[in-house]
Amino acid sequence: VQLQASGGGLVQAGGSLRLSCAGSGRTFSSYAMGWFRQAPGKEREFVSVISWTGSNTYYANSVKGRFTISRDNAKNTVYLQMNSLKPEDTAVYYCAAAVRFGSSPGLYDYWGQGTLVTVSS
Repeated sequence: VQLQASGGGLVQAGGSLRLSCAGSGRTFSSYAMGWFRQAPGKEREFVSVISWTGSNTYYANSVKGRFTISRDNAKNTVYLQMNSLKPEDTAVYYCAAAVRFGSSPGLYDYWGQGTLVTVSS
C-alpha cells in the first residue's frame, strides 16, 4: 500500500483544516488507518485511528472533540477533519496503514510522506 497525505497548510488558531490520505492498491479497505504527528524536536505521536470498516475510531486525548477521522473505501481515502486548531497542533502529520487497530506506531506497516500543518497564534 502506498499512501499520499495532503491538505496541510497555514491556519490561524481556532481555524480548521481537512487532511486527506490517498492509498493505492485494492487492499486499502483491509487496513486500519491511523494519523500521527511529529512536532519539531519531539517524537512522533498518535493522533487517531479508524478501523477498516470505519465503525471504530479512537483519538488521542489532546485532539478528542476537535478532530474527526473518517474514510471512504470506494475512494481509497482517509480523512482527518481538524477543528478548533491550536498552536500546539503544529506538526508534520502522517497517515499510516496497519493490519491491526491500535495506537502504537509499531503496528503500522505503511506510512505516507507527511503533510505540514502550521497553526499561528
